[in-house]
Amino acid sequence: MSKLLHIDSSILGGNSVSRQLTAQIVASWRASHPATEVSYLDLAADAPSHLSANSLGFRLPAGSALSEVQQRENAVSEALVTQFLAADVIVVGAPLYNFSIPSQLKAWIDRVAQVGRTFSYTDKGPVGLAGGKTVIVASSRGGMYSTSEAGNATEHQESYLKVVFGFFGITDLRFVRAEGLAMGEAAKTSALAAAELEIKAVATPAANQPEAALAA
Repeated sequence: MSKLLHIDSSILGGNSVSRQLTAQIVASWRASHPATEVSYLDLAADAPSHLSANSLGFRLPAGSALSEVQQRENAVSEALVTQFLAADVIVVGAPLYNFSIPSQLKAWIDRVAQVGRTFSYTDKGPVGLAGGKTVIVASSRGGMYSTSEAGNATEHQESYLKVVFGFFGITDLRFVRAEGLAMGEAAKTSALAAAELEIKAVATPAANQPEAALAA
């Protein structure tokens, strides 16, 4: 039985397009992979705190003396990285907030980015330790960013997630994008229709297209 981790990070609740897309992706994946076990993480409702002196305990040498607060924070980080590493498929809802990702999602990334767990450093540079997974990102945007050089230069949402998951050793990274959502009802309708087609492409057994083609 494969395991799927479903992550949402939008603060918009029922009005969120990224949440709508992740739900559709998970439903489509389960229809094609009925033996999949799904776990859910809502970072808008239950986000880890941002990194601080107390939450950096997992980066200290083994056997270091930790305060009670550090131990509690360590337990949070351990639970999140264990959940991530156990998943075969990760579906991430990532809306564009101020040209980047929600801070809640960044806080989660900071907790799972652990030396010796998701990556390591060698004499030849960093090596990802979390390969073999499929990551599907539901990317939602109010404006248009993929159709111009200026747009590509100002978005640090998809570009950042490509780098981070690639750093973890994940090469099967797929995007379902809905953009132009704030540019009128016609544009929104068109974006959602295009996203539905992408969901069919990325969430079925025949989804072998390269990520670059899906995100073009």
